Amino acid sequence: MKILNLYAGIGGNRKLWTGDIQVTAIENNPKIAKIYQDFFPQDQVIITDAHQYLLEHYKEYDFIWSSPPCPTHSGTNHFLNAQGVIRYPDMSLYQEIIFLKTFFKGKYVIENVIPYYKPLIPGQISGRHLFWCNFIITNLKKDKSISITNTRESTRRTKKEYINSLKKYHNIDCEDVTLLANCVNPKLGLHIFECAFKIKQEKLIDEEA
Repeated sequence: MKILNLYAGIGGNRKLWTGDIQVTAIENNPKIAKIYQDFFPQDQVIITDAHQYLLEHYKEYDFIWSSPPCPTHSGTNHFLNAQGVIRYPDMSLYQEIIFLKTFFKGKYVIENVIPYYKPLIPGQISGRHLFWCNFIITNLKKDKSISITNTRESTRRTKKEYINSLKKYHNIDCEDVTLLANCVNPKLGLHIFECAFKIKQEKLIDEEA
C-alpha cells in the first residue's frame, strides 16, 4: 500500500503503522524532516510544500493522511485577536478536504484542531482533534488525556515536566515541546489507519463476491 503522509512533522500519526506499506512523508522544514527521517529511515522523506505536492501526486497513492497547519484555526485566535494579532483562517485546509472528497479514489483523512468557529464542513471529533475522512472512524471517543497538550495545563508545570508528560503520552523521544504538542497520538493514528484499511478490504471483498 502506498501512503502519502502530508505535513508529516515528527510522525506521531505514522509511528505504529506496519505491514506492506510504502510511506512518502512531506515536510517543508528541513530540521523537522531530519527528525522524522531518523525515526523512520525506511520512509521516503521529501522536503517541499505539502499542499502543492498533494495536487501534483495524489493519484499515486492508496491512502493519504494530511495534517495542515492549525494555528489560524485554533481557539487561541480569540485572545490573539484581542491582543492585536489579526488574521484570516488559512482556507487551504478546506481546499484539501473538498479536493480529496471530490477527486481522490483511495482512502484519506485530514486532521486539524477543533476550530474557534463552526466547521464549514462537519468532521469526526477526538479530543482536540477534528478529522475529515471518507470512512467511519469507529469507537472515536473523547480522549481526556490529550488535555495535557492544552496551553493552560502546560503553565502549571515546569517545562521539563510538560515535555516529559508529552513524551510519555505519545511514547516519542523528542525534546521539542512544540513538535510533541502538535503530534497525533500514535495509538489514535494506528486506529484510524486500521479503520481505513478495514473498509478498503471490505469493499474489495464485496466487489469480488
